Amino acid sequence: MRFDIITIFPGFFAGPLDYGIVRRARESGLVEVGVHDLRDFTHDRHRSVDDRPFGGGEGMVLKPEPLFEAVESLSGRLPANAAVGAGKDAGATKETARGSTAIILLSASGKLFRQSEAMRLAALDRIVLLCGRYEGVDERVAEHLATDEISIGDFVLSGGELAAALVVDAVTRLLPGALGNEASTIEESFSARGEMATDQVTRDARTEGEIVAPPLTRPGPTEPLLLDYPHYTRPAEFRGWPVPEILIGGNHKEIRRWRHRMALEKTRRNRPDLFADTR
Repeated sequence: MRFDIITIFPGFFAGPLDYGIVRRARESGLVEVGVHDLRDFTHDRHRSVDDRPFGGGEGMVLKPEPLFEAVESLSGRLPANAAVGAGKDAGATKETARGSTAIILLSASGKLFRQSEAMRLAALDRIVLLCGRYEGVDERVAEHLATDEISIGDFVLSGGELAAALVVDAVTRLLPGALGNEASTIEESFSARGEMATDQVTRDARTEGEIVAPPLTRPGPTEPLLLDYPHYTRPAEFRGWPVPEILIGGNHKEIRRWRHRMALEKTRRNRPDLFADTR
């Protein structure tokens, strides 16, 4: 997997890329990360990447030319089916890049980034991340250059750098070999693979006639997503707060049931929107 990040602040990524799973994945050769200064693709004395918007309004907007040129400069290293054209061919970028490469514009106006999207991206060979700035990016970048426009939440950041770092981390940890324990990605929040454990809990409960909380409902075949269940470690009692007795009793079937109930309760408490989510 290769990530290419296009930004006006390349120095920002010296920190996020040098720690934890991403660092280990880079050192092992599992992922490559290239950080590119957008200003290197300008042609004026001031290395301008932004301009005032047509129609008036506050702030500045990132211009399309440097972003298109930055992505096109990578075309020699992009897979053949993801080569980015110029001029009249540039409009075909969305289609030609859908094979093994994604060109992602990080934007507050984008589609919400979810675990399912991270899993889709983890199956690709290459991800190009375009970091937005200022009041936004020329819409022609979203229409004719990017294959995806992604937001990491319903809030506004100063730029797309933090969002890009989050995408790199979320995708990298899903790659085979990135984690020391591959099972770590199975039973965690928003993991579709973790639903197998939930199904097993439900089957166990039905076998013994236990009444279980109903699953999250949503139309269609998509299985429900739950937040992770609570975790505890030593000491068994801390400042008067003990670990739930069931976790130290050794009954793994009861532990699975308890974790399922706690995951449901936590999801209802912290993310009730997931009950009606039709993602």
